[in-house]
Formats: sequence, structure tokens, C-alpha cells
Amino acid sequence: MSGGLRRTTIGFKGGQVLAVKLSEDDLKALRKALGGDGWHEVKTDESTVAIDLGQVVYLNVESDEQRIGFS
Repeated sequence: MSGGLRRTTIGFKGGQVLAVKLSEDDLKALRKALGGDGWHEVKTDESTVAIDLGQVVYLNVESDEQRIGFS
């Protein structure tokens, strides 16, 4: 899925989640920034989002696997 958008869910302290679609480059940059302090901007398919890295508790990235049927 190179060059495409990946469905990504970012989980924050307190239980809030942010579901976005990120390019591979933006996803790699976010992964690299995790564990750091301060703010990190990511460009999504709809806007630019500033994320407080100190509040992120998980990152869930949808796999590239093809799905067929009801699963």
C-alpha cells in the first residue's frame, strides 16, 4: 500500500481516541516522535493535527491485508 493512506487510531490518556488516515511518511514520522515530549504535527487526509506526545498511550495501525466477506 505504498503511497496510500493507512487507517490509524491514536489513543490518549483518559480514554480519548483520534481516528485518522495517514500517509506512510507521516506515520513513520509519528512513530519516530513517540516517546518524546512536546507537540508533533501530522498531516491527515482531512487536516493537520497537533498531538501532545506526552498524552499518547497507544497507536493502532490497520494492516495492509485484504479482507473479503464479513469479518
